[in-house]
Amino acid sequence: MIGFLRGKVAMIRPDYCLLDVHGVGYRVFISHETAKNLQLGREIQLYTHMSVREDAIQLYGFYTDDEYALFQQLISVSGIGPKVAMGILSSITAKDLCVAIQAKQVSRLTKLPGIGKKSAERLILELKDKVRVTDDAENDELELTSETGPDGSIFAEAEEALNSLGYTSAEVAPVLQKARQCQTTEEVIRFALKQLSRA
Repeated sequence: MIGFLRGKVAMIRPDYCLLDVHGVGYRVFISHETAKNLQLGREIQLYTHMSVREDAIQLYGFYTDDEYALFQQLISVSGIGPKVAMGILSSITAKDLCVAIQAKQVSRLTKLPGIGKKSAERLILELKDKVRVTDDAENDELELTSETGPDGSIFAEAEEALNSLGYTSAEVAPVLQKARQCQTTEEVIRFALKQLSRA
């Protein structure tokens, strides 16, 4: 999977940019927050998440590691895919989102695109112990934790890839629990496919 891209910004649109990496133009979907940091012709590095579906392979890019990490947390929640997660990050700051989750503000979360009451409750239930904002005299810092280790995103990516192959989250979840020793997304997928083929 592509972890980051570094190149010149060749085009900026409301929800994506084109990044020229050694003559190859990558279409990268971005949040409004990331878009604020882009300038045409300027070289930039974006942390990326690759979404693999039956009908498309898409890249989502983030200017900061915090935004990338929060995106990974969002897509780990059942029922929230990359597009909805990106819509959320374009509609609210990472800090305000974490505060809303910590304070269990269902009404505030339901105002976000693609989030109904049940989705808001799932966000709170699954992320309240994983995101927090620490008050500091100088600034507010985000703290993101993961139960899946330093590269927890590999399990979210693997689940998404397996879902695109027709496996449900209910089928995939117990298999992923057994794959904690895997170090890369590819290893997780291979392990899961072996397990699921035996079922």
